[in-house]
Amino acid sequence: MQAGELRERMGFFRPVQADDGYGNTTSGFADLPDFVVSANVKPKLGGESIQAARLAGKSFLNVTVRAAAITRDVTRDWKARDMRSGVEYNIRGIIDPDGKRQWIEMLCEEGVAT
Repeated sequence: MQAGELRERMGFFRPVQADDGYGNTTSGFADLPDFVVSANVKPKLGGESIQAARLAGKSFLNVTVRAAAITRDVTRDWKARDMRSGVEYNIRGIIDPDGKRQWIEMLCEEGVAT
C-alpha cells in the first residue's frame, strides 16, 4: 500500500467509565477522538442475519492505517468514526495483514450497538 491510498480520515475513540452521581459507573465514549489518522477504507461484502424474525443487513468495511504506537493501542472495544461523514463503526477484528508491522487492518461494522 502506498501513502497516496490513505484518503480517508478516521478518528478512534477509547471507551471511558464515568460516575453517574448515584454510585454507579456508566460506560461510553468521549465526544472527541483520542486521535485521528489517515486511512484506506474498502467496503467488504455485507452479510445478512436473522434478528427478531427479520432479515437484517450488515455493512462491513476494512480500515487500514499505518502501524504506530497510537494505532497499536486500539482494541476491539474502541470505536472508529469517519471524520468526514460522521458515520460510526464498531471494530470487530484487528490484524497485521502482511506480518511486517507496517500496517494495521481493522474489520469494522456499521450501525450496531457496542
